[in-house]
Amino acid sequence: MSAVFDQGTPSPGTGASYASAGVDIEAGDRAVELMKEWVKKTQRPEVLGGLGGFAGLFDASALKRFERPLLASATDGVGTKVDLARQLGVYDTIGHDLVAMVMDDIVVCGAEPLFMTDYICVGKVHPERVAAIVKGIAEGCVLAGCALVGGETAEHPGLLGPDDFDVAGAGTGVVEADRLLGADRIRKGDAVIAMAASGLHSNGYSLVRHVLFERANLSLDQHIEEFGRTLGEELLEPTKIYSLDCLALTRTTEVHAFSHITGGGLAANLARVVPDGLHAVVDRETWTPDPVFDLVGRTGDVERLELEKTLNMGVGMIAVLPEESTDVALATLADRGVKAWVAGEITDRGDHETGAALIGSYAS
Repeated sequence: MSAVFDQGTPSPGTGASYASAGVDIEAGDRAVELMKEWVKKTQRPEVLGGLGGFAGLFDASALKRFERPLLASATDGVGTKVDLARQLGVYDTIGHDLVAMVMDDIVVCGAEPLFMTDYICVGKVHPERVAAIVKGIAEGCVLAGCALVGGETAEHPGLLGPDDFDVAGAGTGVVEADRLLGADRIRKGDAVIAMAASGLHSNGYSLVRHVLFERANLSLDQHIEEFGRTLGEELLEPTKIYSLDCLALTRTTEVHAFSHITGGGLAANLARVVPDGLHAVVDRETWTPDPVFDLVGRTGDVERLELEKTLNMGVGMIAVLPEESTDVALATLADRGVKAWVAGEITDRGDHETGAALIGSYAS
């Protein structure tokens, strides 16, 4: 015999709801409306539809101009740099970092960035804050030449604090198969051209935060004379986006390979594109790292090799190309406002265990 229990009549406003659990759908809708104008600025002719669909649409018939198109994809985040943005209440620059981390990985193989999607996770949706993050992502997409075709904003109350957030993104690019760049193109005698970083970029912030805040007790609003600005302003400097600069190089001269200098440092990332039997030698004497690298090293008593495998040391992108192409390459980059220099060369591997190494001492 089954029993039927009288559940009574619920009192208005006393039942559980998504809002009472901490998720504000209306705030999310408001954030979408605020970000639409920024997303629109990134649109390419191949993008179909608008923001708000379940998926972003990209007209693949545009790839018919390629004989054998290869799609390149990458995904990344910004890491603990987002916590500094949260502490400073600055949300419109972190998106540049996200685009750089994704699209500058894609361009390394010679691929043209096509489109990107983002994922923003927050403890509580503050519409203006989310819109500011998307504004930065959209501005970064314009600098990279790609479209922002969609994304997701997720509210995770209880897992993240009301002001906490994180960002991640994924991107897609395309390259003609016979123009694919990489280790198989590199030859002995090639020149290694370094492109200057805009600062720390988006790697090594766990070390930086540990040294500057936990060990040295510095504050984000502290003015640092060597920087000519506050520590917070220096640490939030957006990551340089090299995508269009690299593509310009491929149009004006022969390029054999690029290397995006991210986590692991210059030598480790450059070694990833150097073939067996060859070795990249980079001379530290060809540049002087920005003061922020010295501050981290000196303040934390960090050994040079530890710094170099954690931070970019002032080099954000490497191009490997024939020695006779260096003048044209440097002129192309100078015309685009990119500081660059010949930093080394490709030699025989010899007894070296790895594909790349730094030699000498940094210029003072």
